[in-house]
Amino acid sequence: MDPLLSPSEAWAATYPGALVGVLAMRGALSPESSPELDIRKQDLERSLRSDFGSQSREDLKSHPVLRAYASYYKRFGKTYHVHLQLESVVFKGKPIPRVAALVEAMFMAELKNLLLTAGHDLDAVRGRVSVDVAAGTEGYLTIGGEERSLKPGDMYIRDEEGVLSSVIYGPASRARITPSTKRVLPASGVPFPPSPW
Repeated sequence: MDPLLSPSEAWAATYPGALVGVLAMRGALSPESSPELDIRKQDLERSLRSDFGSQSREDLKSHPVLRAYASYYKRFGKTYHVHLQLESVVFKGKPIPRVAALVEAMFMAELKNLLLTAGHDLDAVRGRVSVDVAAGTEGYLTIGGEERSLKPGDMYIRDEEGVLSSVIYGPASRARITPSTKRVLPASGVPFPPSPW
């Protein structure tokens, strides 16, 4: 059986030691709200505040996973947004935003594990899925409705139709998760091997 996600030679050569994982799920539900998920979300907020609340912002920057992402994002003049979201929950006491349950669950996983995660409607994915390195000529429509050209060197996931998501700009509109999504393909990764892992 073919692997669900295959790396390009360019990706393996450009980012030795980088990690990407995918999980295909079927029978998924994405209600607008879920009382059970709300309880887990509150538990996660308390846990994050307990784990990181006594740390300073500088302490957070030294976390190995956050440091790996910060290094990657800095190359593109960006800041790792999951780090900012973590600070918002921990230091500002803000709740995890409410969105459709499936997206919210992935957002919660990002905060819990600090790993960037993108979700795709598997029924909108075409053919084989690969992780690759952008040449800068690839373009796509983001879920925010913006036409984007990938930044040269950015990691991205593609199928046979084109870009599914990029690290810097996020998921493509064409495979976004909707309330009718029944099969989902979440993908997470870390650009450089954090040390210690």
